[in-house]
Amino acid sequence: MLEEKITNDYKEAMKAKDAIKSSILSLVRAEMMNAAIAKKKKQLDDEDILSVIRKQVKQHQDSIEQFKKGNRQDLVDKEEKELEILKGYLPAEMPAAELNKIIDEAIASTAASGMKDMGKVMKEVGSKVAGRADSKTVSDLVKLRLSKPAA
Repeated sequence: MLEEKITNDYKEAMKAKDAIKSSILSLVRAEMMNAAIAKKKKQLDDEDILSVIRKQVKQHQDSIEQFKKGNRQDLVDKEEKELEILKGYLPAEMPAAELNKIIDEAIASTAASGMKDMGKVMKEVGSKVAGRADSKTVSDLVKLRLSKPAA
């Protein structure tokens, strides 16, 4: 179970005095507790834990962007290290070729003809990729496909 793995990794990081890893895993464990309380559960299932981790990944990506704009390379480096640790708990990303194929199939099945159909396509693609691809990447690829004039 993912929660056990995170807890064990946290303990190992504490023993090894790995400040960055123990800090980020402590944060994830706190967020998992908050999510469990919000859902009125004693323990979260793996899917709930993955959504907590995805939320943290998104926050770290946003922070990296902001720190780059503010010329704070020291903070960018720290956030990137934490981001790598978080990504280690997520399932492997879907290969681009497979993602493009799913997007093409979704466009065909929804008979999408332009940007006005983006919502339908995103809903269809979202149900098929569910957590195996970054939603921003999916959105950008769908926009690219729908904005191209049909050849």
